[in-house]
Amino acid sequence: FISPTSIAVDGIGQVYVSDENTHRITIFDGEGTFLAVWGVHGDRLGELDGPSGIAFDSDDNLYVADHRNHRIQRFTSDGRFQFGFGSAGSEEGQLSLPWGVTVGANGDVYVADWGNDLIKRFSPDGEFVGQYGSLGRADGQLKRPSSVAADGEGYIYVADWGNERVQVFDPEGDFVMKLRGSATVSKWAGEFLSTNVEEAEARAVADLEPDVAQFGGDPHEESSHIERYFWAPVSVKLDDEGRVYVTESNRHRVQIFERGRGA
Repeated sequence: FISPTSIAVDGIGQVYVSDENTHRITIFDGEGTFLAVWGVHGDRLGELDGPSGIAFDSDDNLYVADHRNHRIQRFTSDGRFQFGFGSAGSEEGQLSLPWGVTVGANGDVYVADWGNDLIKRFSPDGEFVGQYGSLGRADGQLKRPSSVAADGEGYIYVADWGNERVQVFDPEGDFVMKLRGSATVSKWAGEFLSTNVEEAEARAVADLEPDVAQFGGDPHEESSHIERYFWAPVSVKLDDEGRVYVTESNRHRVQIFERGRGA
């Protein structure tokens, strides 16, 4: 890999990894043994330019967010092109640098439309269904969403990267709640601090809960100074138990949540 961007697992446990630099999808078995690679750089149908999010449907077809081609393409698991949808723009069925993609329980495809600050929803064959959000910081608004997940009840989870938070929408796209993060020191961080004394001492005297008012409502400044907050939440994923996994690129950690409970 050079710039791996997303991972998906097919129905038989094989692991697929997208790489936005090599414009390829690489396949491994469940033990990590290399199996195959496919993908051709370009802008014609079936070619890729900066593939980012990937997601399987129930038939093991792979949807790929073809980031710099401003579209979603669907392939068989062995890389045979089926069809694509989307084009550069801001109209209903158009996309601007789509980053994250997921497939809902009913087969609908949800796209984190990064450049348009929206979540867009399509049918399994690529017909536009609806869109959620708008540019801004208020509840239900988005700034550069990078990832999207949908649970079995149709609730939508969005990594609102530019606003340093995760937002949850109901199946109709109405705002339900937001998460800013609530992590403290994990057992792995504790082990790190126990062997890196200087960093532990610096953390011990730092103000980890400064007055949020001093940052003027800037979510980036808030997150960069408040340790428990998400800082660059780039990915949101769900497991079969309904737990929510949020990957933060700037703090190099994953926060895990359960519905109705804290981290």
